[in-house]
Amino acid sequence: MDSRFSMEGRTALITGGSVSIGRALALAFAEHGADIAIHHSAAADAAFGLPDAGIETAQECSGRGARTAVIEADLVEPGAGRRVVERAIAKLGQVDILVVGASIQHRGGFEAITPEQVRSQVAINFQATIDLLQAALPPMRERGWGRVLTIGSINQVRPEPELAVYAALKDAQRNLCMNLARQYAAWGVNLNNLAPGLIATERNRWRRADEAEWARIQRTISPTGRAGTPQDIVGAALLLCSDAGGYIAGADLMVTGAGHLPGFDAG
Repeated sequence: MDSRFSMEGRTALITGGSVSIGRALALAFAEHGADIAIHHSAAADAAFGLPDAGIETAQECSGRGARTAVIEADLVEPGAGRRVVERAIAKLGQVDILVVGASIQHRGGFEAITPEQVRSQVAINFQATIDLLQAALPPMRERGWGRVLTIGSINQVRPEPELAVYAALKDAQRNLCMNLARQYAAWGVNLNNLAPGLIATERNRWRRADEAEWARIQRTISPTGRAGTPQDIVGAALLLCSDAGGYIAGADLMVTGAGHLPGFDAG
């Protein structure tokens, strides 16, 4: 069984790989034998109060035996996604596994969303995905093996009023992943979408400042009565990104503690 989940000889590029879910996946993939390219945004890490997160995550991956590369880029810039893939290949030789995890949210009522907030979300949450895939998929197809994991959201099926544009773009990304999964499966390149529910991350750390309110949110967010952690995402990602998931393509895997199911009222 260990050999099925092994990533020995593989190289993984993880966007948004310095913190939270991306960091957990980088460490787990390194532990299972992969070399790791960590994409991060210096501005985003600094905003979380973690300016050295990219380097620190890379060091932890190296401690697990992985060759590593740290790639800083703001995906809002045109063509940044393609350049991230090219830099990962230049530093580590190839990209066998691509995790599309970087995203941005602007919370607020729909009528208050500004054109600039829409543009930045479209650029990072969707256009960058296209750029990453256009650069990463052809070499995977040529080698006859590849894994792509897009990180979606429960908002695909349970849109949150304050995240209308984010939710719409996550569903668009899921649709793109499903479309490409059908096109590339014949070449041994499997694309899947993994959609978390509420996960305790750096981005939503502000919600945990009020312990009583966070406890209320956890009681109502899913039938499990708790929010997830980045570690709760690791097992599913290992399955979908290793040989163990060789016959899984075009899956939309919800990791929500059953919070996405009809009939559950999140309150």
